[in-house]
Amino acid sequence: MSQVPITKEGAERLREELNQLKKVDRPAVIEAIAEARAHGDLKENAEYHAAREQQGFIEGRIKELESALSHARVIDVATLEPGDKVVFGATVVLVDESGDGEEIRWQLVGDLEADTKSQRLGISAPLARALIGKESGDVVEFEAPGGMRAYEIVEVSYGH
Repeated sequence: MSQVPITKEGAERLREELNQLKKVDRPAVIEAIAEARAHGDLKENAEYHAAREQQGFIEGRIKELESALSHARVIDVATLEPGDKVVFGATVVLVDESGDGEEIRWQLVGDLEADTKSQRLGISAPLARALIGKESGDVVEFEAPGGMRAYEIVEVSYGH
């Protein structure tokens, strides 16, 4: 597997989640399994089966995070000096040219840390790919699931 870009902040968030899973969640679910076992018959013990299912989820997520972090290439956005160009890690303010003129803000991040609720757009998303290399004042057009969209780049910044 090749290296996957991730911001310094994104890598730290993933490490914190991994630490939480290993040091808090895993011991808690092991304790819950032990407690459920003490109740006897495991065939009809819903608490036992729920705890085992939770344990499977936690172990799977731990493996996923360890693998992701081992293949991550951490990029410190603060060290980049791209000028006005949009590159990985940029925070971009856009105005919707093909709609209601709404202003939106996205930070271009690695796919591992993408989160639309936090305005973090994965680098492989169609809009992110359209923005790369552009500058303030440029209009980008891209094919969205709902059809062609156009945005004007109002501002490009690095860091929060």
